[in-house]
Amino acid sequence: MVILHHVHGGTLVIRPKMLAASAGLALLALGGPGSAQAQTSVGTFANFTAPKIWFRSGAADPAVNQLVAILKRAPFDGLATGPQLAAQVETSVAQAQSGNPQDVANAERVLSSAWVAYVQQVKRPTTGMIYAYPVLQPRGSQPELILLTAAGAPSLSAYLAQVSNVNPIYSQLRDTAWTEAQASGNLTPDPRLLANLDRVRSIPATGRFLVVDAGTSMLTLYENGAPIDSMKVITGTSELPTPLIASYMYYITYNPYWHAPDHLVRKTIAPNVLKLGLNYFKSHGYDVIEDWSSDKVVDPKSIDWKAAASGSLHLKIRQDPGPLNSMGILKFPFPNPEDIYLHDTPDHSKFAFTNRNLSNGCVRVEDAKRLGRWLLGSDPVSPGKDAEIRVQLPRSTPIFLTYITAQVRDGKLSYLKDIYGWDSSPPTQFAGGYRPSVTGQ
Repeated sequence: MVILHHVHGGTLVIRPKMLAASAGLALLALGGPGSAQAQTSVGTFANFTAPKIWFRSGAADPAVNQLVAILKRAPFDGLATGPQLAAQVETSVAQAQSGNPQDVANAERVLSSAWVAYVQQVKRPTTGMIYAYPVLQPRGSQPELILLTAAGAPSLSAYLAQVSNVNPIYSQLRDTAWTEAQASGNLTPDPRLLANLDRVRSIPATGRFLVVDAGTSMLTLYENGAPIDSMKVITGTSELPTPLIASYMYYITYNPYWHAPDHLVRKTIAPNVLKLGLNYFKSHGYDVIEDWSSDKVVDPKSIDWKAAASGSLHLKIRQDPGPLNSMGILKFPFPNPEDIYLHDTPDHSKFAFTNRNLSNGCVRVEDAKRLGRWLLGSDPVSPGKDAEIRVQLPRSTPIFLTYITAQVRDGKLSYLKDIYGWDSSPPTQFAGGYRPSVTGQ
């Protein structure tokens, strides 16, 4: 927890040691460590003082009771020390009623320290999530920014509510769990709840974005932070789960190629060539290419297909656009190190399945044209017949791939089957960058 020190006049000082991380961000924003602005900023941050927040008029703001309630509930945000902080807040506020300036200053310090600890908890990045861009991480966890924002809020009560609600998905899950806990008397949060809150914490509270949930295999479109449309998707299996990713979509691809994953070459394509001959290979629009970044085609007659079927020979097989192409007519890429993307599919029968965790990690969408229409603002019509035609979107669109097993139905909290096992063990290996890349459907 950040320690805030009292100085004369009732203001608060954050000591330089606590500003190491935030000072770096400030220098970056000001043009780098060599700039005149940045050099001036060093002294400003080192001597940062926080204005009064909780006792602006000498008496406690009505939002103080709201802070106490937030802290008592804080174990359900993952801050186990919340109730202890709430008790400290109540004690210091009671002492401040004396009107003694030192007691008021001490209460200001205690309340601000508690609020910083809480905000830093709910602003933590999601464990195991790949952030393609730092701006997509939860922001605003620097102590001085937290306190300055609180001090400048037109309504302190509204500010506390906005920060503690995080986003509508988060607040619904947490508040339902908290209500049930109070009714039962068991105030220990379910670890599954905390795992889900960690995963949904990175979803924005407002704006235009889309969310792919591998827990329910659903895609939801958001406008102004509210869901406006949804569709079924097919997501990764337990062996090849769809990773947690936050990124931006910049363009869509018409008439995409499909690059066959190695295991499908071994299990499906090579055995069918051995059984049905090269007519099967040609009729499906397949080519063997030297490298994914090259268009140089290898004569399939020169391939040892028995070796390919056994796995001792690894081939790069690309499928041309067409009615049999596993990517369908549209691909929705977005930057990420796992080569995960959304795409159309020629096989829509599996969308009727209850369990749709059937892919190799990428996401097949139920209605690619509808998704394309939302992204483009017009009907997605290919500009030509060439392969891999990219069309830029009118504006970049954030996309969040998550995994939600906690559900609120009829006002009650329940949990889906945890097929990925992430409720007990977060997928930290993905963020390490050594998960095998999946270039498949």
